[in-house]
Amino acid sequence: MSADPLLELRGPGRRLILALVGLLVLLAYGTAGYVLIERWSFLDALFMTVITVSTVGYEEVHRLNAAGEVFTISVIAFGVIGFLYTFGVLVELLSSGYWEHHRRARRVQRRLDDLRDHVIVCGYGRTGRQAGIELAQSQQPFVVIEWNPDGLASVEQDRVLHVLGDASSDEVLGRAGIRRARALISAVDSDERNVYIVLTARSLRPDLYIVARSSHPDSADKLRRAGADRVVSPYTLSGRRMAALAMQPAVVDTFDLLVGGADISMRVEELVVGADGGKGRTAADLRRSGAVLLALRSGDGALRVGPGDDEILRPDDIVVAMGTRDQLITLAATLGPGPARR
Repeated sequence: MSADPLLELRGPGRRLILALVGLLVLLAYGTAGYVLIERWSFLDALFMTVITVSTVGYEEVHRLNAAGEVFTISVIAFGVIGFLYTFGVLVELLSSGYWEHHRRARRVQRRLDDLRDHVIVCGYGRTGRQAGIELAQSQQPFVVIEWNPDGLASVEQDRVLHVLGDASSDEVLGRAGIRRARALISAVDSDERNVYIVLTARSLRPDLYIVARSSHPDSADKLRRAGADRVVSPYTLSGRRMAALAMQPAVVDTFDLLVGGADISMRVEELVVGADGGKGRTAADLRRSGAVLLALRSGDGALRVGPGDDEILRPDDIVVAMGTRDQLITLAATLGPGPARR
């Protein structure tokens, strides 16, 4: 399968352009020939070429000599071939729905070009699809990169914005807007492909936050060395979740409700302290918003759970807070301008 989603659309379009260019070349050929052979003026030569190629049946502009007659035969032959080819391409374009496909592809590309601060999901299998569902529930813009037939069927079914191609390709990642993305999730089924995807994405965006899937324990270190910020094993997470549900189901249900449940009255979010948000402010100032401060991660990576009221904030610190939508909006405004969510 082609990595270029427009390749099939470009084929007939390119043939039409080729046919039109061929007709222009034929006009130039005929005009130049009559000027050189018959010594006619440019306008007379062009007029003779047009009526000859179009076979409208007008009389010759001037009497032709033997060389001119032979040349006219060649113009007629090339003209018939060119018109038949052009007519065939036009019929193919009209019968194949090319124009509708082309307009649809242009609309999709405009949507891709308008994306900002979005998440790129590479692979739309079981893991990638669930990631897309979670992103959609959080109203986080995202785009899927897929070329597996099964994944494409799911993409079409869910009507998800997507790019057809290999996620390890620079060109495909570029069309997905990697320069403007906030994060990338590599969730294809192959650990080897995940490594290639992470390597390519890291080379294009050294500052991009990358989460990668690992099916085998020994692949986790390779993915981290390739540039993944976080490596997730679905099997390990499933085992932990099952054990937690067996021992503390109420705790798991509570976190599910807060992080991604249907009840969105209370949410848990990450917020980044802006350049002006950390000037003299403490955790106590943030609690005036009504939100509950669960944790504070400083720039050096240290994580403090339940920070004290006297904890001083610094720019680029990450605040993990729980609250209603209004409380979290108030808290984000307190933190100052900058990337309010991570």
